[in-house]
Amino acid sequence: MRDASLVAATAIASAIVVGMLLVILLDVVRSGASVISGTFLTAAPSGGMQAGGVGPAIFGTAALTILMTVAVVPVGVITAIWLSEYARPDSRLARAVRLAVANLAGVPSIVFGLFGLGFFVQTIGRGLDKAAYGGVATYGKPGLIWAALTLALLTMPVVIVATEEALRAVPRDLRDASLALGATKFQTTFQVVVPQAMGGILTSAILAVSRGAGEVAPILFTGAAYFLVELPTHLNDQFMNLGYHVYVLATQSPDVDKTRPQLYGTVLVLLVLTFLLNVVAVVIRIRTRKALASARA
Repeated sequence: MRDASLVAATAIASAIVVGMLLVILLDVVRSGASVISGTFLTAAPSGGMQAGGVGPAIFGTAALTILMTVAVVPVGVITAIWLSEYARPDSRLARAVRLAVANLAGVPSIVFGLFGLGFFVQTIGRGLDKAAYGGVATYGKPGLIWAALTLALLTMPVVIVATEEALRAVPRDLRDASLALGATKFQTTFQVVVPQAMGGILTSAILAVSRGAGEVAPILFTGAAYFLVELPTHLNDQFMNLGYHVYVLATQSPDVDKTRPQLYGTVLVLLVLTFLLNVVAVVIRIRTRKALASARA
């Protein structure tokens, strides 16, 4: 009886969550699909943000997410490998790293934006300008690279925790068998353990993409622009972002009713773009698993 009640309660709670998601998606699709067109997806905003499209914002969001993923996945995976495979159980450094990861996961996203402005833009960027550009403001200003690195810090706890759990799920017997056959610790880790955990590692990348693609607060001070017609062509260029564009349309428009179709259309594009980025990561994960399975066979 208790088991049946628990199953029923779980099913009801799941149905409520799924229902809320469907209501939100249906509202966005119903209100935003009418403005979606080839022009809307490729043109720049115009008419005081009340007309035009989101082409520069789509490009900026995709470029930002890809750069963030390239920056965060290697560092996060290497950190997780060290914590899982090399750090001693009583290591103070390992405990300090895990504490730092837990604290990073709880820091508000706006704090990451302020940190990115102070550390990446004003410290590293201005240092590069003084060292290589004669003090001319080249990297010492908000840009795509600094926004990507800030988002990489934001999503790093997700990658580290998910990767470490995937590594821990690999049976200990595989490690012992590899070492017993004469393999070194390095060979065991990267030829036995990491391939077995590759599915979980790629899952951590998917989670990072999902988290970072829609973040706005960390990029407010580090690279996002209110309005740009040109696409970013260098790492130090500012860029438009779909999430920030949604914020601008929702809060800065003098005519909310006239801007509402653009707002819902932008939200729909952001959801679809995030979904497509996740689909690409899932396809890569599936193909990697199949390749590993074929190699083992």
